[in-house]
Amino acid sequence: MNLTPAAVGASPARVDSLGCTASRLGTSQELHGQDVSFYRKRSDGRFLEQVTTPASDRGYLIGVSLTQGHSRRIFHGGKHSTAHDFGQQDVYVRSFSHDYQADLRGAFDFLLLEIPRTAFERAVDERQGRRVRGLECVTGLRDPVLAHLAAAVLPALERPQQASALFVEQIGLVMQTYLIEQYGGVLSQGTPRKRHVLSRVNEQRAKDMLSSQDVAQASIDAVATACKLSRGHFIRAFRDTTGMTPYQWVLSQRIERAQTLLLTSRLSLAEVADACGFADQSHLSRVFSQLKGLPPGAWLRGQSQG
Repeated sequence: MNLTPAAVGASPARVDSLGCTASRLGTSQELHGQDVSFYRKRSDGRFLEQVTTPASDRGYLIGVSLTQGHSRRIFHGGKHSTAHDFGQQDVYVRSFSHDYQADLRGAFDFLLLEIPRTAFERAVDERQGRRVRGLECVTGLRDPVLAHLAAAVLPALERPQQASALFVEQIGLVMQTYLIEQYGGVLSQGTPRKRHVLSRVNEQRAKDMLSSQDVAQASIDAVATACKLSRGHFIRAFRDTTGMTPYQWVLSQRIERAQTLLLTSRLSLAEVADACGFADQSHLSRVFSQLKGLPPGAWLRGQSQG
């Protein structure tokens, strides 16, 4: 994104990796995974901004509107333009391979996903089913599913230093798979998805590797390579074998350890959270409640009464 040029004689405004003028953004957050990058860009909309992006081979940019009231006029090769209003959960998909120019009006708050061309091609190669040539470019289309996936990334963007690399890799792959299913142009029809399971050796190997790694640094790539599988095949096979994704399984193991420590030690909840690899006490409590239906304290009292 490249905003209106600065006034003559003024110092050039600093722009970020997407070309946004930093001084005009109320929020600018970034989170980079192995194959994708997430951004959150928010502006109060006090200025009319012109955005231009020259054609490149960067891949695709997907935007999910977190609020309503934003509009933009997109210019198509200087021949005509189209106007688009964005509501909450409206999305756009655009390719960096085309020149892009648009006038932005009104406040905006977007979760953005950048998928490099090589990462997209890799995701297509690894999945089963239909083959696609690329993503259909859309603007202002409501997509609650993609919006909910985007919302799951927001806490990680707020604290990128504590974000789990395993989670970022998985959510990026899930979003890419969804985009291919919903917006992919068909080349040919593949075979229906079959259920796959890991061999006993690979299941144990994967669990051992996932257990031994720091969940913040765990890599699906490394585990999939050890099992001699592609990332997509490994995730599907692990889920079909255990009923959970790798990330969900890692969290379940940490919660089991937390339960043991709560029952057998005198550690505080904050100390248990630290010992089990959670970011803090609130992170432990949130995951514990999701998996066990009760916060840790209530669960422990129930165990004592039982």
